[in-house]
Amino acid sequence: MFKKIGPGVLVAAAFIGPGTVTACTLAGASFGYALLWAMLLSVIATIVLQEMAARLGVITQRGLADVIKSELQITWVKYLVLGVILSAIVIGNAAYEGGNIGGATLGLEAIFGGENTKLYALIIGTIAFALLYFGNYKTLEKAFVSLVIIMSLSFLLTAIITKPDIVAIAKGLFVPSIPENSILSIIALVGTTVVPYNLFLHASLVSEKWKSKSDLKSARRDTIIAIALGGIVSMAIMIAATSISNNTISSVMDLAKGLEPLFGATAKYFMGVGLFAAGITSAITAPLAAAYVVNSIFGWKAGLDDKRFKAVWMSIIVIGLSFLIFGLKPIEIIKFAQIANGILLPVIAIFLLWVVNRKQVLGTYRNTLFQNILGVLIVVLTIILGIKSILKVFGY
Repeated sequence: MFKKIGPGVLVAAAFIGPGTVTACTLAGASFGYALLWAMLLSVIATIVLQEMAARLGVITQRGLADVIKSELQITWVKYLVLGVILSAIVIGNAAYEGGNIGGATLGLEAIFGGENTKLYALIIGTIAFALLYFGNYKTLEKAFVSLVIIMSLSFLLTAIITKPDIVAIAKGLFVPSIPENSILSIIALVGTTVVPYNLFLHASLVSEKWKSKSDLKSARRDTIIAIALGGIVSMAIMIAATSISNNTISSVMDLAKGLEPLFGATAKYFMGVGLFAAGITSAITAPLAAAYVVNSIFGWKAGLDDKRFKAVWMSIIVIGLSFLIFGLKPIEIIKFAQIANGILLPVIAIFLLWVVNRKQVLGTYRNTLFQNILGVLIVVLTIILGIKSILKVFGY
């Protein structure tokens, strides 16, 4: 079983970043178990979309952008769609890379103390750079698995030690409710779990891991197990956050302070390790995903060792690192990234749904009626959330 662990772990590692940790913390501290259903819904949506992306990658042995490019026959539509994808993924990932490195930096500050933001940021950036530069796919896979396990154990242990109410958890999971002022938290939970660039990353990586149509079962199992475990970790963060008695929490490190009566002085170390792992896994997957998208759009057919491929992910890391090193606050860029992703997710979900239904692309492996029903519901959900996230950026 462990030999068959694949790209699903990278997808889980990518969506459990500092943004997810913070969103789950705020949701749990503010609304208790009431929004667990939103995370469950997000995990189901992620599994459905990522399974489609994985199936596309295994059967066609191509990336998602490659397939979209080859299937769009109208030239101006093709370039418009690819332009939107390219700008949103590259600029968006560069902006969020700063947040990923910053999140891992917070983790190091919790573990080792001090506020050496620039030094810690350089350390995180160097680790991410080294893993991508010197590691092949197998090395990266082992690094991700190790970090995800560390992160998962940290958050799960935190949740267990708070002695949660099992009945209340079940109610929160299966009885949807929208408490007052919770709509933005729901958007944040879904938005940090269903990540557009993961669809490109997954389709590209499964074609490196699996080469035969007979491997589709393994790819599906890998996707479902890894994303489900990622969802459990996200829920564990929400459950742990409910133990905080006040609603003044503003960051994940405040969660550590709130757990000091239970964890004592070690609370900050548990949260620090989890946040470090969350930050660094996302700090590696964001540049990698951007490189795969650029690779597909320009048809380079490049591998991890190709100079052009390396140039893309290096640029993403350097830009993200520069936000912290030079004290820049990329608020406007992040706002643009939010708008771009708000537009991108439903667009990509629609194109993904379109290509996985095309007989000339997947043949007998195209979507079933049930998969299409789920897909359409998810597209409608992403359109609604995309509109709301864009309105949120403009203050409406």
